[in-house]
Amino acid sequence: MENDSVSQSLKLYIVLSRAYKAINEHVNKVIQASGLNPTEFAVLELLYHKGDQPMQQIGGKILLASGSITYVVDKLEQKGFLVRIACPNDRRVTFAQITDKGKEFIQEIFPEHAEQIHSLMSSLTDPEKQEAIELLKKLGLPAGKF
Repeated sequence: MENDSVSQSLKLYIVLSRAYKAINEHVNKVIQASGLNPTEFAVLELLYHKGDQPMQQIGGKILLASGSITYVVDKLEQKGFLVRIACPNDRRVTFAQITDKGKEFIQEIFPEHAEQIHSLMSSLTDPEKQEAIELLKKLGLPAGKF
């Protein structure tokens, strides 16, 4: 019985990994067609939906190593999509803020992004999606990811 349980766990891991990889590859193609890489898109989308963010906290919110954030922010700043704003209360903190140009850009590409994800998830009914969300959170909680 123990062996069957271990085999099922391994199978679940492989199926979950392959599903994530396949979905992510589709989503990233649309993002890259817009001229951004997936990390740049994630930062821009975060700022658009959540407002100004301390640079030190962006990595944790989009699952990226903090050392890479400066590089990504530099690239987005060069494109005119965001600016850095010094915190008036704490000189150690710098916020990333989306610009009007960045807002216009994300407003243009986000609907297609959302529709593509919706389409990729359409093989599940809404109740199945909710069940999947709950099950995946249950899997992630012990690993400290949610």
